[in-house]
Amino acid sequence: MSTGPLILVTGGTGTLGSHVVARLRDADRTTRVLSRGSHPSDKGVEYVVGDLLNDAGIEAAIDGAETIVHCAGGRKGDDEATRNLVGAASRAGVRHLVYISVVGADRVPMVSGFDRAMFGYFGTKHATEQVVSGSGLPWTTLRAAQFHDLLLLVARQMAKLPVLPVPSGIRFQPIDAGEVADRLVQLALGEPAGLVPDLAGPRIYGVGDLLRAYLQARGMQRTMVPVRIPGEAAKALRAGANLAPERAVGRRTWEEFLAERVSPASGAEARHDMAA
Repeated sequence: MSTGPLILVTGGTGTLGSHVVARLRDADRTTRVLSRGSHPSDKGVEYVVGDLLNDAGIEAAIDGAETIVHCAGGRKGDDEATRNLVGAASRAGVRHLVYISVVGADRVPMVSGFDRAMFGYFGTKHATEQVVSGSGLPWTTLRAAQFHDLLLLVARQMAKLPVLPVPSGIRFQPIDAGEVADRLVQLALGEPAGLVPDLAGPRIYGVGDLLRAYLQARGMQRTMVPVRIPGEAAKALRAGANLAPERAVGRRTWEEFLAERVSPASGAEARHDMAA
């Protein structure tokens, strides 16, 4: 039987949120998920339909919750959606709002339209951090590096090209989404702590290194060409604004993740790849 004060997880069906919900369920914590699509309740987890950006169903989802783990987000409108969430949370007397942000949110500048088009995720996360910290609610924000899952999605899309453009000088420190979920749950079950130390993976990789490891795992071959991305945001990334070498506390490496998630290409694909 689920126990403890109700915890609401936004984005609880996404990559990170599903890990958070699973861990709360395993800990027998009373859990509710706010999702834009309907889902049957499962093993003590209640699902409520709502839309943060359109301010729909939020009050019903928050009703009775003492803690919110805010995992929902996107490239656009995240700050506005969070304003709707914190407004309802304030009226309901929520005691703890936990937010997941990204390493470098405050260090990657959005100077031009090109910066926003290419790397607007950082700017959106920073704006949302400010909504959370200025909400008047007791809060905790964790900045994490990019998830393995996101970089896998990018690698899969790029590998469809015969020649891969590789942003020169840009590096990532990917982390396992499950490890981030472990930390978020720990924070959610604790007291509000403000901005806590970053969370990043055990190794730093250049984009070319990430792609080569993916191609090797697939048994594929591609030509890679370095390209220099203009703009202040790219300059900040080349300087390591998205890295946290002093917080390399993650354990699962990119190579270990690929070994579990990626299968070699089929014979037809392999022949095509060799010819590319």
